[in-house]
Amino acid sequence: MSRGIGEFGPIQEVIPEWAAVLVALLTQLGDVWFLAMLVGVVYWFHATKREDAIVIVGLTLGGLALITSLKHVFALPRPGQPLVSLESLPWLVQPLYEATAMASGYGFPSGHALMTTVVYVSLARRLSVGTARQRFAVAAAVIGLVGVSRIALGVHYLVDIVAGIAVGLVFLAGTERLLERYSSEQGTVALALAIVLSALCLGASSVDPDSVLLLGAALGVFAGWQLVRLGTELATLERPSRAVRPIAFRGGLAVAALAPLGVALEYFALLSLPAAGGALGLALAVVVTIPVLHHSERASRVWTATVFWATMALLGLKHLCRPSTWRRGVSRCRAGVSTARGYVRDYRRTGDDHQRS
Repeated sequence: MSRGIGEFGPIQEVIPEWAAVLVALLTQLGDVWFLAMLVGVVYWFHATKREDAIVIVGLTLGGLALITSLKHVFALPRPGQPLVSLESLPWLVQPLYEATAMASGYGFPSGHALMTTVVYVSLARRLSVGTARQRFAVAAAVIGLVGVSRIALGVHYLVDIVAGIAVGLVFLAGTERLLERYSSEQGTVALALAIVLSALCLGASSVDPDSVLLLGAALGVFAGWQLVRLGTELATLERPSRAVRPIAFRGGLAVAALAPLGVALEYFALLSLPAAGGALGLALAVVVTIPVLHHSERASRVWTATVFWATMALLGLKHLCRPSTWRRGVSRCRAGVSTARGYVRDYRRTGDDHQRS
């Protein structure tokens, strides 16, 4: 049974053919690659509220796991009502339109609608650009434009969009209430929730490739954030004796998250899906820690010193490994041995002369 209510005609008829590519580009505001880039930029450069930024990262990963699970649970097809046929477009823009406007897989609920709701509402709630009313107005406008673009492109029914937005709002309301209970550990809780949802997504999607990569990403970001928190806590300690507890707690959480990633890389083939998930997780763990090292004065000094001495050690090792260095060393050793032998001979001669006299 179709989920449509005749929504495609009124929208698609008013969009000229030349504007099809513009609509396809507009829908990228809710695509995974753009949302990941947006959230990553916020985390890297929003140094004053790093905790809020990592919460948005965790909610984004959790939202991706949630929509992947829901799509496989409902397993409902897309409408298949394209805005324009690919052949009617100039050949120069056909690849661009195919990459941005076409969609495959299940259609209910809309992933673009759910993810734009999660990401843009989270940004509006936690960022401090403009007033709160302005931020939420922009978020609502972007969510609406992306939703209309999905219907215009013929890849979602209206009910898919409404359901995606509704699920996104319910997800945000539930997670925000949970985060309020753990105000000092919001980043850890948000990322832990992302790990749980990603693990559930493995079963709901029958180990879909996206679910494996999501679990690896969630584990890696969680581990990186624990290392960030560990460094922050150690930097504020007055006595080294108090470092045992944060090292045991944060370090234990980081090791527990990194262990599955290491196992995936160790026991699976290099180009296999588990290995790809492990590699993605480890890469994201590094990405999470780098901006904190960059903006921390103490960490910068430690990092600079580490880089300096590591560079000196590598240069020294490189000097020792040169053939010319080995040749000089061997020649000097031979000269030393010859000199030592000369001293021995002279000593023996002196002894013999004393005995004869």
